[in-house]
Parts: sequence; C-alpha cells; structure tokens
Amino acid sequence: MFCTIVPPHVLDHLSQLEDTDRSERALRTLEHDALQRTRRRIITVRGLGAPTGTPSDKPNRTIYDARHLETLPGKKVHAEADKPSKDASVNRAHAGLGATFELYLKVYGRHSIDDSGLPLDATVHYGVKYDNAFWDGQRMVFGDGDNDLFLDFTIPIDVIGHELTHGVTQHTANLDYFGQSGALNESMSDVFGSLIKQYALGQNTSQADWLIGAGLLGPNVTGEALRSMKAPGTAYDDDVLGKDPQPATMDHYVKTSRDNGGVHINSGIPNHAFYLLATDLGGNAWERAGQIWYDTLTGGQLDKDAQFADFARLTVATARSKYGEGAELQALQKAWSQVGVPSN
Repeated sequence: MFCTIVPPHVLDHLSQLEDTDRSERALRTLEHDALQRTRRRIITVRGLGAPTGTPSDKPNRTIYDARHLETLPGKKVHAEADKPSKDASVNRAHAGLGATFELYLKVYGRHSIDDSGLPLDATVHYGVKYDNAFWDGQRMVFGDGDNDLFLDFTIPIDVIGHELTHGVTQHTANLDYFGQSGALNESMSDVFGSLIKQYALGQNTSQADWLIGAGLLGPNVTGEALRSMKAPGTAYDDDVLGKDPQPATMDHYVKTSRDNGGVHINSGIPNHAFYLLATDLGGNAWERAGQIWYDTLTGGQLDKDAQFADFARLTVATARSKYGEGAELQALQKAWSQVGVPSN
C-alpha cells in the first residue's frame, strides 16, 4: 500500500476544475502519486524482510531536504543530536516524528514503527507546490503545499502520526488496502494520528478537536480539516475542494470503485465508532479506548482482509479480556451499534 494524506478523490475533483492552474497542480500530484504507488507495490511484493534495528527508548531521527526536486531522500540536513534548524519545516518534521515515537513507546511499549528501533527518516520540501505527504514504506515525505488550497504538510502533527501509523499497520496486521480492510487501514492511521496529537498537547477527550489535518487547508478553502472523527462529512464544504464525503454510519456506506473502494471515505465509520467509545469513557483517549484499538491491531488475530464487523468483534474480545464486563465493554458495544456495525 502507498498512502497519501490528501485522498485521490479530492485530487480527482480538483483536476477537473476549469481553473487550469489548480487543475494542473492536482493532475501533477495525481500522476506523481500513481508512480509512487507502483513503486510501493514492487517493494511490497519483495517483502518487508526481518527487522534489523536495535530497540531503544530514544528515537533516531534524520531529516533530509529534497530542495524542491523529486529525488529521495535528498540532502541530509538534520540529525538526532543537532540543534534546532533555521528551517521551520525541518523542525516540525523532527518534532512530529518524535511525538509519534513517544506515544507508541510511553503508552504502548512499542519501540518505533516496527517495534525494533526502526530509524525515523523524513524528507521535506519535496517537489514544487506538491500538495501531499506520504509514507513510502521507508520514510515520511512532505510537500510544501501551494499556499492556496494547502499549506506546508509538516504543520499538522496528526498528519505525521497518521502516515507513520501506516508503517505500524504495515509491520503488524498489514491490512489489505482495498474496500473495508483498506478503510480500516486508513482509520487506524486517523485514530492514532489523533491520539498522537492529543498526547502531545495533553488533551482529554472533551478538549480534543477530533479533526485530521487541522491547519493544513489553505486561506482560500472553506473548511476546518481533511476529516472529522466527531462528525464525518463536515470537515470541509468548499466551492473548489468539494464537500467532505465521509459517512458516519453504515446507513450511508459509499460503494465505489474509486479510491481503492473508498478507503478514505468509508474510514469515517470506524473513526466515528472510536470517537463515540473514547468520549463515552472520557479521560484520555489513548488509555482505555486506544489500548483496545492497539491491542486488536497488533494482537495477531486481525486478518489482512478483515471487514468492519471482523474488527468490531475482535475489539469486543480484546475489551472483554482486558477489562471484563464493565464500562469499557458496554461503551464499545454501544459505539459499534451506533454506527451500524455488528460486534457480536
């Protein structure tokens, strides 16, 4: 799988605009992402290989500068022990990698993305007005945006957490990137991206905004973010960008052949289930709610082609095993029922 934070359906919409400047930027981004997606498939076919790192309680971050070219990794500009850079994008990337490492280590006892001390590499200033960010299986890559529809992609910490969590999924359940399993893959990244932001900011469930990509949309866009876990379908409604198509429940599940079967669209359903669970339990979402999701993702029972109902049933089994028949289990079953996914 190759994931970008701005979904293909958004770029498809932009590529059909009469405004040629905007449509050509979107088309260039789509063409670039298609090439990267092909490259990623080749890497996947070759296999991940055995982890070769050494687990450590300290991150090992390296930031590169593509200097507006599309050659990776670019020039090395910042190592783990270096002082802050004069480049704000470098500093934000460094901080976001660290926040992701810290949540996984401090809360879930995971040593980096592969649980074996994988170094965290990132490249900033990728391409010219490149409107996306992605995890390519080896590193994070950030475009600068166009300062029209999208700003610098290092700005939202949850975007960094989202993309790196694709690496966690890659090294654990390795969910197929199509249909409901692909939507679960996307949802995992949204859930933990949000938790990484909440943990870094010290926010409880009522303080969190539950938005993915807040601060990313440019000055000419009517919207708050790319997605909302609290209210899927409401993140943006813009004359140029279009309207957020995410459903919150199975009643509005979108059947489509685009976007790998709607992986960025239907992820709103499990996203909303997590939001309902976390806010029902209250406190810090990375604790009980997050622990159920993490244990289910990494427990070895989640099949690559799992459907929403398969995941829901496993979360119930996880909650029952960890917390018994108490408030956690009741809140979880209620959340899945509210979004229309069977959990028994």
